[in-house]
Amino acid sequence: MTSALRRRTAALGRRAGALCARAGGLSRGLSLRVKIAVLLAAGCALVAVAIGLLIHQSRAAQIASNARESATSQLIRVRQLYELTGQVDHDGTEAALDHPALPEPLRKSAKDGRRSTYLDLSGPDPAVWAARPVGDRVLSVRRPLNTAVDQLHELDGHLVAWGAVVVGLAALGGAGIASRLSRQLRTAAATARRISLGDLDARIGRTPAGRQDEVAELACAVDTMAASLQSRLEAEQRFTADVAHELRTPLTGLHTAAELLPPSRPTELVRDRVAALRTLTEDLLEVARLDANAEEPHLEVLPLDRTVEKILQRCGLAVELGRSEASRGPDPDGTSGTDRADGTAGTDRANGTRTNGTGRTGRTNGNDGSDETYGTEALVRTDARRLERIVANLIANARRHGAEPVEVTVDGTSVRVRDHGPGFPERLLQDGPRRFVTGAKERGQGTGLGLTIALGQAQVVGARVTLSNAEGGGALAVVSLPGA
Repeated sequence: MTSALRRRTAALGRRAGALCARAGGLSRGLSLRVKIAVLLAAGCALVAVAIGLLIHQSRAAQIASNARESATSQLIRVRQLYELTGQVDHDGTEAALDHPALPEPLRKSAKDGRRSTYLDLSGPDPAVWAARPVGDRVLSVRRPLNTAVDQLHELDGHLVAWGAVVVGLAALGGAGIASRLSRQLRTAAATARRISLGDLDARIGRTPAGRQDEVAELACAVDTMAASLQSRLEAEQRFTADVAHELRTPLTGLHTAAELLPPSRPTELVRDRVAALRTLTEDLLEVARLDANAEEPHLEVLPLDRTVEKILQRCGLAVELGRSEASRGPDPDGTSGTDRADGTAGTDRANGTRTNGTGRTGRTNGNDGSDETYGTEALVRTDARRLERIVANLIANARRHGAEPVEVTVDGTSVRVRDHGPGFPERLLQDGPRRFVTGAKERGQGTGLGLTIALGQAQVVGARVTLSNAEGGGALAVVSLPGA
């Protein structure tokens, strides 16, 4: 019996090991909630199996002990009657002399002059034997144990059923606890993502009073980090705004004094540096307003094609303006804005912007006073002044750090600005523009505020600026505006 129990235990251990190996491979793709529930259920299952084995072993040992004692008592009674009468009592027993089915180990023990018992619970007909020598013969009794074995199997069935119930309840309880833990961790992760996107007011919130577990410590640490980060950034923003405001007044006086200097080369240098310093100060003030979310856009519906053309005219930027087919509709006479019916290039605007038949335009000195418009133009909802600031900054950045020609293309509700220089540095494409960081040395000089302001103003008007490097070389900035 003991060897059979050991074999069962060993087989159960091998199966448990195989299941653990499979669970280890599957756990990599499971959520924390499922992992905790499975782990808790597996722990309860192991405890239930261990308790079940102990109960089974204890009950089996009790059955064996009672059966051996009962068989020995019956053998003593049968021997006494045999010595008195010379006959074996078969009343209610399977007593016999030299029983043919007597197990060989028991027969050998009796031949050696010992009284012994033999228990067989694994066979199809479980029974207990007791035997002793009588002269040169062997007296034995046999008691069947079918009822006791059936009771043991019934006990095993109850243990399995209740063990399954306990494991199921443990899995449900683990899932509930893990769901709460997972929800709190997801809240912390979502708050951290909001902070990384610029929402410095995001907080996880207070935990229940008296709670001091690891999740509460994590929530407290994240909220403390966010508060510290917010205070530092606000202090930096206030410092930037204060410096810009304090420099504004003396710079105004310096600019006035520079204008009073007599014309000369040194005067031109002084005026140029004063103008650069005033531009930097205005940029710092603008960045401070963007950081403080103090900008209020004046949104209106505008034709993007003509708006960009007017921006280029006001800024006096000698760049090439291109229009895609999506942004250029037919002229009132039924021909496209690129080619007339006679195959010649058509005049797009009265300001001298002339298409060359390829969608690219050049600037001429024509000025006939007409106001020709396109039959269909993409309409966008934006702030014209802020859009001008965005486009002008992107063009200035392309001319300063890139190489000619600089191309501006209107494509539907998007404006594309491309140069033919070395392109954006990889760090800028990965981390975005940073203040006072201009990228690689070969991209020239600058304050590093142009792209920062462009992206900030785009956020104010609900647009999106995408920075990348063009396939043919050069930096490419795409301003995507919301349609009307």
